[in-house]
Amino acid sequence: MSQRPAFPPRDEIAYETARIICEEALLDYRLAKQKAAQRLGLGTRAAMPDNASVQAAVLDYLRLYGGREYQAHLQAMRGVAVQAMRLLAEFSPRLVGAAVNGAATLAHRVQLHAFPEQPEALDIFLQDRRIPYEQDERIYRYADGSEREIPLVRFEAGEIGVDVAAFAPGDERRLPLSPTDGLAMKRLSLSEAEALARQPLESLLR
Repeated sequence: MSQRPAFPPRDEIAYETARIICEEALLDYRLAKQKAAQRLGLGTRAAMPDNASVQAAVLDYLRLYGGREYQAHLQAMRGVAVQAMRLLAEFSPRLVGAAVNGAATLAHRVQLHAFPEQPEALDIFLQDRRIPYEQDERIYRYADGSEREIPLVRFEAGEIGVDVAAFAPGDERRLPLSPTDGLAMKRLSLSEAEALARQPLESLLR
């Protein structure tokens, strides 16, 4: 009987990480990779997959095992994203994150980037419409190595959560890096988000 190699290939860790992320609703890729390595019986010397490989494995896992629940949740996220972007149209919102790339579990929230003249303008906007929200912050990294702490508002749209990061005016073309693949984030305009939301459920399995 052959023995399992001391350090299995990175893709084995990536797929175990994807299973943990999807089944345990874990958003932290680093922590999920550590859990995967531990469950596979590996030590700290194991070669870990990069986040892009993990995201690809998450997509594969969801397409294989997510079924109608995954499809319905992702479509609901995209529908809520469009509604929120229409509501926040004066702030030129852009859609980013899991609703765009499809690697969305039940733990994921809709992620929007907005560009108000003043960060507090978002708060005033939501207060005027009596929409309950919470304030938060998020650190974004850029290709030049810099980091910025960006104000965030969080609100709920039914069972879907929405996070809106308030970037400064003029930052539309200064793209932060994705924590998943390290590349510039893909920001979708309202018309692009609407086109994405119109895609049939069957297309999510491709």
